[in-house]
Amino acid sequence: MENKIKNFIIDGINEERVNAASDPFWANLHNTGTTLWLDTGDMEEALDVWTGDMEALTTNNTLINKVIQKGIYDDFIPRTRDILSGLPDEKIIIETAFILNARHGLRLTHKFGGDVSVELHTNTAHNIDDIVNYGLRYHSICPEKFIIKVPYTASGLIGARILRDRGVRINFTLGFSARHNVMAAYISRPSYLNVFLGRIGAYVANNNIGDGSGIGEKTVIETQKHISKIGSELGSNTKLIAASIRHHDQLGLLAGVDVFTIPPKIGGTGRRELDGSFRSRLLDDYKPGIDIDPASEGMNKFWEADKKMSQVAKKIGEQLPGTGSDLESIMRNEGYEDMFPILNDTDNKRISDDGKIPVRSAWLDRINAGEIAPDTLLNLAGLASFTSDQAALDNRIESIIK
Repeated sequence: MENKIKNFIIDGINEERVNAASDPFWANLHNTGTTLWLDTGDMEEALDVWTGDMEALTTNNTLINKVIQKGIYDDFIPRTRDILSGLPDEKIIIETAFILNARHGLRLTHKFGGDVSVELHTNTAHNIDDIVNYGLRYHSICPEKFIIKVPYTASGLIGARILRDRGVRINFTLGFSARHNVMAAYISRPSYLNVFLGRIGAYVANNNIGDGSGIGEKTVIETQKHISKIGSELGSNTKLIAASIRHHDQLGLLAGVDVFTIPPKIGGTGRRELDGSFRSRLLDDYKPGIDIDPASEGMNKFWEADKKMSQVAKKIGEQLPGTGSDLESIMRNEGYEDMFPILNDTDNKRISDDGKIPVRSAWLDRINAGEIAPDTLLNLAGLASFTSDQAALDNRIESIIK
């Protein structure tokens, strides 16, 4: 059936290629050492900003849901029923979501000629076998252009490494700190890692512990240093993505970072408002705009990764645990419970209900007890948000195919 699904995905794609010229503004930014991606799967949005200086587009569960909710695949979705006949209803929905992600990703590669990051269904996040299975299936459809997004979970760390060892390019996503990315660099060794810097600043500002300025930028710059060092040590070529860019000024403040994934609106505003005289900022030191002691509440864990944790992560990378639970146990036994906390149903509901930015006051006692940390909360909230958007996409699929 997999070959039948693959052929169905590929069949009939005939996008007219965009031949975009270089733009001096974006060329100047690229010349600082930063590769430019657009953070969208919407073709119309991308066309407004795309230039010859850009190399990729990236989708996620939220962005692909926005595209599907426009109704552009409502005539295509019913055709999946014949391809998937005989499967349980729940499996049909998950497979249809995979088909839509892969087909839309292929259309983007044909249209723009660049790479495209495609995201796994959120129900695979804690299942190594499913991560590997769907990752390999995405890869087989477009090995030259697809980069597979795997979320930061214990199972994701292992699944991403298995895929990477099998030659699959991985964009390891939902990273919020230097220590998240040090873990992933040593264990998963992916092609790309992320710092979702805008949400870090929003956590500070929304929870009234500062204006949020500088903290995302500092996290990105310090993480870049860690990743470059680990790459030299391991002989790997992992690159860091500055993701969740919220303001056009950040294009200049973070010039020189390996990769930007730029929302089209931010890109358009930056092109209008900035003068285009970029220089590398990799040696800059940003002061985080927080009103509390950076060493309190684990705030410094956004940009710091201690030596012991690096050693533990390196050891795990040399001998992968069999399961995500095994990896979590290792980290907890080494004193890093706050990275892989034990949560109950009430905790998970609270995270989901809060949306992308956790409410600090609800977690402060546990933060101060060392049971959880702000970067972990943002990671859990990010996955919960993606899960909500994935559910909306699945519901649309279900409404059409029934």
